[in-house]
Amino acid sequence: MPSDETVVQTASAAAEDLIFERIKQSNVKDFDVTVSFEDGILDVDVYVNAPNANRDEEKVANDAALAARAAVDELFAEAEAEESA
Repeated sequence: MPSDETVVQTASAAAEDLIFERIKQSNVKDFDVTVSFEDGILDVDVYVNAPNANRDEEKVANDAALAARAAVDELFAEAEAEESA
């Protein structure tokens, strides 16, 4: 099974990647990705402030949080597949 640190890093990276896929980095005034993984519970909170990006910042933040969760799901699926092999 992946370590808690690996889970947090994977989720954070996925969220940041999605933010910067959708919004040019120079248009992002501020962003914050907070991830915790305790007792098997993943908590992801994403904030994006990009007033000049002509994007729905809340939607990008929500999509980034979903991407983080999907990346962690994939991480666990890969770990389970390796253990079964």
